[in-house]
Amino acid sequence: MAKPIKIFAGRSNPAIAEKIARYLGMPLCNAKVENFSDGEISVNYFESVRGSDLFIIQSTNPPADSLMELLIMIDAARRSSAARITAVLPYYGYARQDRKDKPRVAITAKLVANLLTEAGANRILTMDLHAPQIQGFFDIPFDHLYSSVVLIDHVRHREFRDNLVVASPDVGGVKLARKFAEELGTDLVIVDKRRPKANVAEVMNIIGDVNGRNVLLVDDMIDTAGTLVNAAKAIRDAGGLKIYAAATHPILSGPAIERIEASVIEKVIVTDSVVTGHEYSSKIETVSVSGLFGEAIKRIYEDDSVSCLFDSKNISQKITNNH
Repeated sequence: MAKPIKIFAGRSNPAIAEKIARYLGMPLCNAKVENFSDGEISVNYFESVRGSDLFIIQSTNPPADSLMELLIMIDAARRSSAARITAVLPYYGYARQDRKDKPRVAITAKLVANLLTEAGANRILTMDLHAPQIQGFFDIPFDHLYSSVVLIDHVRHREFRDNLVVASPDVGGVKLARKFAEELGTDLVIVDKRRPKANVAEVMNIIGDVNGRNVLLVDDMIDTAGTLVNAAKAIRDAGGLKIYAAATHPILSGPAIERIEASVIEKVIVTDSVVTGHEYSSKIETVSVSGLFGEAIKRIYEDDSVSCLFDSKNISQKITNNH
């Protein structure tokens, strides 16, 4: 007899959880997640999960309650005899501290990996890690999705697709930008940047030709938007025409919205991987990755391969046809 599938959601991103459940043609399962008066988190599953293939959808962006809530949900599922627990993290928080780049600092990406495993997760499903090598911090099965397949498919149908060049706002994002450039059949440009301190970016020069071209800046996340906005300004000063941006995780903290609104960027295309409560901006356009996660969950449950979801060519048809 096949194990029943159960989909639960934490409170950090209920919208994408609802969309994933809709894609799978099933309701979210019933659980109560609440806080005591002092802020302590309580989780209670209102239906049996014994012997089930259980998926918990929760992004772990700050505040830390998002991570703590996921850990408690995993622990409750383990103690309720779920057969397999998959933690579905559209956004894996605390991933930027992935190595000791200076003395006496923590490696929080590894710490979170340890916490998830010790809590009882049997499998991890996430998207666009800040550093792909974080997968190696886990000794349990790990599926890493790429939002680029959805974002590239979206860009292919946009009016600025003609006369386009793809740019990386810093050297660290070259691999991601190269994938966009290859899939879109265009050139790659790199903005050489020096960062004097955290969250402060200083643009130095541009490697490649943007003169008279539309430009798509791509990155894995937008936090304060300083890097993105400074890169866009440098590209405009170098002769770039219309400048767009695409990023997976719209953290948009601090002055991010104000910077984007005041920038030369026409549109910022992001996914719904994270909800941060930032104010509305007409320059920000959201593309859902719920179908990508829904198809991955379906394939994990059926013990099928998820590798076909790594290819941006006709991804919308793949997701639709398998729905």
